[in-house]
Amino acid sequence: MKHAYFDHSSTSIPKAPGVTEAITSYLNKGAYNIGRGGYAASFDIAMEILQARELLAKFFNAADPRAVIFTPSLTYAMNAILSGFLAKGDHVITTSMEHNAVMRPLHALSQQRKVTYDVAECSSDGSLNSEDILPLIRSTTKAVVMTHASNVCGTVLPIQEVANICKQHNLRLIVDAAQTAGVLPIDISSIDALAFPGHKALLGPMGIGGFIVKSDFAKQIQPTLWGGTGSLSQGFDQPDFLPDKFESGTMNIAGILGLKAAINHLLEQGIDTIYQHEIKLYRHFISSAKDIEGINLIAAENSTSETALTQTKKVPVVSVDFPRHDNAAIAATLDKHYGIMTRCGLHCAPAAHKTLGTFPQGTVRFSFGHTNTLKEVDYLLNSLKELLGTSHGV
Repeated sequence: MKHAYFDHSSTSIPKAPGVTEAITSYLNKGAYNIGRGGYAASFDIAMEILQARELLAKFFNAADPRAVIFTPSLTYAMNAILSGFLAKGDHVITTSMEHNAVMRPLHALSQQRKVTYDVAECSSDGSLNSEDILPLIRSTTKAVVMTHASNVCGTVLPIQEVANICKQHNLRLIVDAAQTAGVLPIDISSIDALAFPGHKALLGPMGIGGFIVKSDFAKQIQPTLWGGTGSLSQGFDQPDFLPDKFESGTMNIAGILGLKAAINHLLEQGIDTIYQHEIKLYRHFISSAKDIEGINLIAAENSTSETALTQTKKVPVVSVDFPRHDNAAIAATLDKHYGIMTRCGLHCAPAAHKTLGTFPQGTVRFSFGHTNTLKEVDYLLNSLKELLGTSHGV
């Protein structure tokens, strides 16, 4: 049986060339800690970690590599930012397309600290009119917290327009770049804090992510984790400088070195080259899938022309509803009988599914990645045609 992986929005497979080698080399040749050893081998690893920060700063156009903070995941990063910044009585604005990496921290803070939030409603295609944020601004509003692109339907939200509004109203902009880091160019200069995962389109390993924060905003964020940093060890106060302020305890050095190798690969390849390949697969899929009876494409482009896609900006994610069948049964059958790996359900984004009209049944999501081919997409299309034309238990 053939196998095809279309779940790159969950995690990229395979990882970038050099990632495995970087990790195994570190683990096999000397897994030294940093900031805890006064010997050359430790200093060498510390230099590699600094180089990783420098690469990520270059990748996101950040001015200071010290503003690159490593965390175990994007979710951890978002919690660190929101919990460290928001206090009782504060108000924030978010959107109706958010992942639970945003919604659950906000919900928890609303219960624990009486933080309030309003939701800017997106359209049924997942798009946001940035002007809809304006009526939600209060005197107590501190920030706009939003995703850059939907993990359900791939719609890209207008970050730059929202950044302009935030600047005019002295608000912080906090961005979840789970689906765009490594897919679209991101300029951190107009964003106060950007959270990123290492294991998705950045093509690095799981267990490593982080955030990039403007220095003046970092001063307003309190650490949510305290402990050893290898610096200012003579006292009990947490260092107040970056990155130590937010990086207590032993770091995932193997993960950082793997991510460093992945970023080197992306800089060499160019993310636009990768994006054009992935969006070609997206375009090919929707142009054929829209004619398959029994398939409902959710918030996909009506036009498959390159001009239309360039204007509307999508990441290569397609959600499909199968009105005549159980979506979970479709996904399970694709895996069992065709070796096609995808993701079914609510994708940790119930708010987005409510906006798209696919709650509570969810969708089957196909997300295309750097190693997928047109031949694999054709195999997917033919499998769907065969599946919907037969029983196969669905």
